[in-house]
Amino acid sequence: MKKVILGMAALALLFVACKDDQSDLPDPQEIAVDMSDFYLYTDAASTSKGDKGNGRDCQSMSVLNRNLDANPGLFKKMYDIEKQVRQFIAAKKPSNPGNGGGPGGGDDGGGSPVDDGLGSLTIPVVVHVIYSNSNENISDTQIRSQIDVLNRDFNATNNDVNQVPQEFADRVANSDINFSLAQTIRVSSTRTSWGTRDDMKSSANGGSDAVDPANFMNIWVCNIGGGILGYAQFPGGNASTDGIVVSPQYFGTTGFVSAPFDGGRTTTHEVGHYLNLRHIWGDGRCNRDDFVADTPTSDAPNYSCPSYPTVNCRSNDMTMNYMDYVDDACMYMFSEGQKARMRALFAAGGARADLVN
Repeated sequence: MKKVILGMAALALLFVACKDDQSDLPDPQEIAVDMSDFYLYTDAASTSKGDKGNGRDCQSMSVLNRNLDANPGLFKKMYDIEKQVRQFIAAKKPSNPGNGGGPGGGDDGGGSPVDDGLGSLTIPVVVHVIYSNSNENISDTQIRSQIDVLNRDFNATNNDVNQVPQEFADRVANSDINFSLAQTIRVSSTRTSWGTRDDMKSSANGGSDAVDPANFMNIWVCNIGGGILGYAQFPGGNASTDGIVVSPQYFGTTGFVSAPFDGGRTTTHEVGHYLNLRHIWGDGRCNRDDFVADTPTSDAPNYSCPSYPTVNCRSNDMTMNYMDYVDDACMYMFSEGQKARMRALFAAGGARADLVN
């Protein structure tokens, strides 16, 4: 849903007009991206479609907004990360990117697949299981089932990817991102729900401290409460709380799981946030952007299993995208633009580069 505000030529002229000394002009790569649409605060609480009480509830954007209020420096960090992502993608695009499937083509992902030179990526994972009863103390088998789902979903080897409508079939992405379980930590607690204030990420609060978050993706599995399935921390946040949180009944595909979110896709969705993806509708109305060119514009989440086509903002929604709110059985793709955004984080100087070193 790329929102083109300044053309590249106009942006270059703006820099020239504002600087008398040509030697002070930024490197050409510095002016190859447009950051004028970068926006973090959202109306994420909006539930104009569907019944949120009976559907997927991801609190990632609400947690992000709270953290932005508490940490004035977070916006600048996230701005710089976004700029690095867009510069990396722009540098890898051919001079004629072709028909990217999104308005304007953009510098934020979309178009034909491009070799980014990063190769196959593997992220080591630490799972923290914090439990107050035997159900919440999920089995190793359930944990493994979730890792398997991640590996299928991020490599487009999931057996439901063939359900993607023809309209979007050429945008289905094999992100070539893999996940390897490095450690499982189990902590018994008398606490029956944890909320979204990151208490589960601290042993001082009865939870479990993050393990080397620069080099491992940490996942906390605990009962969040309030019907919340999960939430994630975007790149740029506090290292001690970096990772994702998922309630145990929505983690994996076997054991203590609860339909219709028993397909492991809550974790796929939250890892998408952890790797810098926004919700598919951009957490706003038709003019709000998810910073991906090949995802159609929409104005709110979809729930349950919507029929195709579902039309909003004068285009068909990509309801089957992992970053919407539909049931697990009805989400089964990332787009090429989303792939580009995620993988850019692993480039030299990227926010997640150490994860795969």
